Amino acid sequence: MSAPAPQELRDLAVAVARSAAALVREQRRGGVEVADTKSSAVDVVTETDRASEELVRRLLLEARPDDAVLGEEGDDVVGTSGVRWVVDPIDGTVNFLYGLPQYAVSVAAEVEGPQGPEVVAGVVLNVATGVEYAAHVGPQGPVATRDGRPIGVRRVVPLSQTLVATGFSYDSEVRERQARSLTHLLPRVRDIRRLGSCALDLCGVAEGSLDAYVEEGVHLWDHAAGALVARGAGARTELMTGASGRDLLLCAPAGSFEEFRSLVLEAGYAAYPTSGE
Repeated sequence: MSAPAPQELRDLAVAVARSAAALVREQRRGGVEVADTKSSAVDVVTETDRASEELVRRLLLEARPDDAVLGEEGDDVVGTSGVRWVVDPIDGTVNFLYGLPQYAVSVAAEVEGPQGPEVVAGVVLNVATGVEYAAHVGPQGPVATRDGRPIGVRRVVPLSQTLVATGFSYDSEVRERQARSLTHLLPRVRDIRRLGSCALDLCGVAEGSLDAYVEEGVHLWDHAAGALVARGAGARTELMTGASGRDLLLCAPAGSFEEFRSLVLEAGYAAYPTSGE
């Protein structure tokens, strides 16, 4: 069986994400209740997270029943087609809980490539604002859009003028270590933003509303779609091993990536690099 065109997978991801976003938006109007916690008492899951993921899984498998699905909230679905969907039903659940307009449905498609699984399509849809970031791998590499229009990273600026987004672990010991690294980073950049959604932070780098991003403790479903959007807009991403042993993700425009990476290493965020794109 020939692999589906990345653009077809992107279009399906967009359609499914729009349906999930409509569900999340409607349930937000009715109020939000915490259904469970994950890694700690402050790492919450809502019933809407679960309902969104159930809807995404159902719609994807109705359209492509032989595909695999990896989601944040449910059991993995094994497939036979060579395509796996990576789903975050609400990236930014705490923002969703508090009504802060920075949470998204993220859906990405990866296929088996010569070097292993490769994300070839994805969408990050800000539920609160309706802004939609999408990307797919074209003949010349990834292509990224915001609401259907091409986007690009901000021009390269000195480190001292770099606006950096980050996030923090729900583990108190890891947070303490991250705070120490942050105290080294903060005086050397323009400022820090903690907006609460990995996927949307990556899209912020893609559209130039942020200059760079670093966070330890990310999972594949957090960044699969957003990182492709960022790369399609001219950014580089790298997945490293963080100081606590968790995954550490870096993102910055290609022209400033090496300088930013050096600063992150100097600040003590990483143990050693594992893979880059």
